[in-house]
Amino acid sequence: MKTRSLGKTLNVSEIGMGCMGFSHGYGEIPNQDYAIDAIRAAYDCGCTFFDTAERYGPYLLPENIGHNERIVGKALKPFRKDVVLATKLHIATDEPKQDGSVYNTLRRHVEASMDRLGTDYIDLYYLHRVNPDIPVEDIAQGMGRLIDEGIIRGWGLSMVNVEYLKRVQDIAPVSAVQNIYSMMDRAYEKGVIPYCLEHNIGFVAFSPIASGYLSGKVNPDQKFEGDDVRQWVPQLKKENMEANKPLLELLSRISSAKGITNAQLSLAWMLHKYPNVVPIPGSKNKERILENLGASQVELTDSEFASLEDALANITIHGQRKDLGSRTEFIDD
Repeated sequence: MKTRSLGKTLNVSEIGMGCMGFSHGYGEIPNQDYAIDAIRAAYDCGCTFFDTAERYGPYLLPENIGHNERIVGKALKPFRKDVVLATKLHIATDEPKQDGSVYNTLRRHVEASMDRLGTDYIDLYYLHRVNPDIPVEDIAQGMGRLIDEGIIRGWGLSMVNVEYLKRVQDIAPVSAVQNIYSMMDRAYEKGVIPYCLEHNIGFVAFSPIASGYLSGKVNPDQKFEGDDVRQWVPQLKKENMEANKPLLELLSRISSAKGITNAQLSLAWMLHKYPNVVPIPGSKNKERILENLGASQVELTDSEFASLEDALANITIHGQRKDLGSRTEFIDD
């Protein structure tokens, strides 16, 4: 698989793997052996970039913290040195005061993650969401110290805008931003992605297939229950799925003509559009995971891409998430 750079130090497969679905977010989770086999199959397919988070566990309950990290750590153990491993932390407002400093809080969280992942370093460490009560400059200083100490190789922010990036970039340069991005959620094309391009920051796109909708495999009558995050995605309300059918019809026409799937076309589109974008589609289904990674073999000609862009510009997205260009919080990814 081709590779892309995240900042100055990290080189990853151009399509990564979001591992959340093995612990949370898409209904009933598979057993651990299946999850480990699926992650290793992705590696065999050329994927070298794997994404998890300390909070990914059934129903996001405190007692389930680290559930996903443990699975990912076991899966990657045979080839840990050959992959880029990303995880994320949340910081509650009172933690730095209790720990004595923001750095101490970061250090405590990262050490716990390393223990669960079975590794002595983290390649990419994200602040999962900005806490407005904790100066992001303090986070940057702490992350820079962790980099200097060799505990992490790079750091990033998730669901942030340009304002936050400007506040930290001169303190400890960011390797990657992880924001939502797909054909249905394109607000970050206006500010964040161009800023990242200018400053050599990777843009890691989560939910690049719009929670599965762009695959064409989500049934409008499907019920999302339990801790399935799709029940809170406005684009997946039945009335919006019905209204967004013109987009699916467009993708189906093009993908059918090229002998690929809708999901592969969706991923190939963003890879063609931006050299710094690395999508991390998530799935708990091994077949879907390998299908998504197969998008790396899809080549769009400049003419095909231009025609697709023109068509997308004339399609209205219903159930559009609001104000993604500035908000710093979102439903869990």
